[in-house]
Amino acid sequence: MITIDLPYSGHVSPGSNPQQRDVPGARIVKMSVGGMDNNCYLVQCAATGAALLIDAANEPARIEALITQETPGQLALIVTSHLHRDHWSALKDIAAATGAPTAAHPLDADSLPIRPDRLLDDGDIIDIGDLAFEAIHLRGHTPGSLALALIDDAGGTHLFTADSLFPGGVGKTAGPKEFASLYADVTQKIFDRYPDDAIVYPGHGDDTTLGTERPHLAEWRERGW
Repeated sequence: MITIDLPYSGHVSPGSNPQQRDVPGARIVKMSVGGMDNNCYLVQCAATGAALLIDAANEPARIEALITQETPGQLALIVTSHLHRDHWSALKDIAAATGAPTAAHPLDADSLPIRPDRLLDDGDIIDIGDLAFEAIHLRGHTPGSLALALIDDAGGTHLFTADSLFPGGVGKTAGPKEFASLYADVTQKIFDRYPDDAIVYPGHGDDTTLGTERPHLAEWRERGW
């Protein structure tokens, strides 16, 4: 049995219990897996029970146990945020164990261990029960990196940004060109669009909010990372 901790702090680490955040219309379970402290997120529609898994990153037995315990037979889709192996090491096993279809951006799809059943591009909507997630294409960390945006039933914004946005800056890039691309996309598609109270759920580490990070945008651009 997997113990899920309450209240939710947003801080999980390898080997720690997952944490649950209840929001209007949904619940979000955050779990750290693997030696690189990857976050995977299980998001469930409160009305229908349908669930979405974001990044089957590592420790397939542990992720499968969480799904079986919390959302048995209700996993509707597995989204892989980008092509880096630490975000999909358990993907093939979890897809086989659950029978759930998979999704990713076409620019990163060929690097994954299984071909996605669905290709997602900027602005695509993923319906999971009564929940609607919008895919946001953020170029720079990888060519096909995706974030997902969920607006809960009370109007709160939840942004699953993977490795494109963290507390303290954007994700790692290969050089100035890639940084400029990621900075522009994060600024225009995330900060220019969503409010300060939007919660950011990154691919590693703790959560943050756009309001916490917004004052530092010029600093990030100046330092180039």
